[in-house]
Amino acid sequence: MSKKSTIIREIEKKDDVEVARVIREVLIEMGVPKVGTAYADKSLDAMTQTYAVERAAYFVVDHEGEIIGGAGIAPLDNYEGNVCELQKMYFLPKARGKGLGSLMMDKCLAKAKAFGFESCYLETLPYMTDAAKLYAKSGFENLDGPLGNTGHYSCNVWMIKSL
Repeated sequence: MSKKSTIIREIEKKDDVEVARVIREVLIEMGVPKVGTAYADKSLDAMTQTYAVERAAYFVVDHEGEIIGGAGIAPLDNYEGNVCELQKMYFLPKARGKGLGSLMMDKCLAKAKAFGFESCYLETLPYMTDAAKLYAKSGFENLDGPLGNTGHYSCNVWMIKSL
């Protein structure tokens, strides 16, 4: 896969169906519960609309017109404070191990800083070890419990990074 033919760009309406498919496919691959996780989010089927709000953005990895991954940032739900959440960061197997996760993380964190957030929070699962390595490498630190209320009660690893 050539990096020249792979770009990270903001989501467009035409991407909605593919983004939902990619996210659900990865969640099934990982054995993630279908309730209490992103799998059940109604927003998956309308990602462009979901992120068309103030201080939110979603990016896709576009490889020659095929969506192979994505991630976004948005204000943390049900939390008083200037904290965003890294959301729905998933990559198909063909996108992994190529440095795209680091590039996507840089893009999301730069956007979070541009929006003026003070910290970035995320939730994940303990068996998503490759993701955890990327988060730690990016400066995220573990928390003892969740912040806000994202509705993802099946996720039991919480991390935060100062921006």
